[in-house]
Amino acid sequence: MASIKNLKKDINYVLGDIIGECYTWELLNPKADTKKTEAIIDESIIIFDALIAKVHEKNVQDKKAHFKSITLELEKAANKLLEKIHKL
Repeated sequence: MASIKNLKKDINYVLGDIIGECYTWELLNPKADTKKTEAIIDESIIIFDALIAKVHEKNVQDKKAHFKSITLELEKAANKLLEKIHKL
């Protein structure tokens, strides 16, 4: 099992990169409306908070399965957010 520290870093880096991608899109499209990118950024922050809260849960029966599910949830959420960015 990978360390909890690395899982937290993965969550931070992946969602941070998505937010950075939103800001890059805004810089490359200065005349475009930024409401969609702001919504993606807000959704990224909500997902970050939810995943970190799941990492810090104490009463977990099977830790390995719990952290694997968090990793899979991060991957699905990141793919969904990236699809939204690509549709801009």
